[in-house]
Formats: sequence, C-alpha cells, structure tokens
Amino acid sequence: MSSQNVALIKGLYGSFASGDMPGVLGCLHEAIVWYEAQDFVYADQSPYVGVHAVVHGLFLRFATEWEGFASVPREYLNAGETVVVLGRYQGKYKATGKVLDAEMVHVWRMKEGKVAEFQQYVNTLAVARVTGRGLG
Repeated sequence: MSSQNVALIKGLYGSFASGDMPGVLGCLHEAIVWYEAQDFVYADQSPYVGVHAVVHGLFLRFATEWEGFASVPREYLNAGETVVVLGRYQGKYKATGKVLDAEMVHVWRMKEGKVAEFQQYVNTLAVARVTGRGLG
C-alpha cells in the first residue's frame, strides 16, 4: 500500500501543477484535517477541517493572491501510511510583486486510500518577507 500512497501524492502534485482541481480534490478525504505551519501567512484558520474549508480557506487564497504559485517537490519519502515531501514553494505575491523561492516540507497521512491529514512546514520568514505579512 505504501508505494500506492507515494503514487497518489505524486499524482496530487501533478494535478496541482496542471490546474486539475477535480484531480486534487479526488485525493482528499472528505474529513481531511489540514495544518498550515505556525506563523504561516494562511495559518489564521488552521487547522482547516473538511474539503470545503481547505478549498475556500486556502486554495482560493493561493489562486487569487499569487501569480504562478507552485509547490515543487524534489524528494518523496515513503513511510507507509505517511508520505513526506521535500521541496520548494515558488511564485510571485501579487500585492508586493516579490518572488518567493522557499524550502518546504509536506507531511501527508493517508486513510482509506485518500489524504486524511496534511501538515505543512515552510520557511515562514521567507514568506513573510515576500508578502509583507507576519513580520510583527
């Protein structure tokens, strides 16, 4: 099952990259719990519970506030029911015109063949410098 989980997550990133939102949503368990990194610009509602909360609280914000935002995976670590992805966030924040290129780690936990929990880790200082938000 664990190699299937890695394949599912690779497919999820592929769906994100191509703009295939039905493909992305098809990977998510209806009761998903989604945690944004502490002090991340969109951690204000974390954890996001359920697909609706993830779409409206996160995905729409990324789509409207960023130009060309992407999660670029570099390595997939297979831990059975958990898949860890190392990579980078890239994109331009529209409000400031600044470009982001920051390290990130995603932890995906599976249940019933879908993503049941997500935890994000990211260089929040780099994001704050680009967005101008969260610098205190």
